[in-house]
Amino acid sequence: MFGKKSETPSSANSVRSGGSLSHNSLVQGSKLEGNVTSENDFRIDGIFIGNLNCRARVIIGPSGEFKGEIDCQNAIVEGRFHGSLTTHEVLEVREGAVIEGDVHTNKLVVQSGSIFDVKCSMGEQAVLTSKPVIEESVLAEIENGQLD
Repeated sequence: MFGKKSETPSSANSVRSGGSLSHNSLVQGSKLEGNVTSENDFRIDGIFIGNLNCRARVIIGPSGEFKGEIDCQNAIVEGRFHGSLTTHEVLEVREGAVIEGDVHTNKLVVQSGSIFDVKCSMGEQAVLTSKPVIEESVLAEIENGQLD
């Protein structure tokens, strides 16, 4: 009763330490320019200009804007997207979304009331072959500082 507290891990601690509920968020009013790699879900409610490689789900909220390239497992778009979007599983385009550019996805859900003005390829083969291939010689030149 008055002894030492037991030291059992709580579920809250496991979530904070990188559990499956971990996610990243770019809030409304924020702007991010650059390249980001993420293992966890990534929600965009601000402005993101650049490239995002996410091994989980990407959500572009109603106030979110993205310009660049996204490569992810799943995506939900409610805001604006312009660029190249590759989803390895499902792309969901919700009412009010505006998507322009190139889309490569395995499965696609488009709600009425969205704008989907893209060149689209679907199916597993489309997703697997959509990644640009950079030759090793070009990579070597970049690493040696020969290309800018």
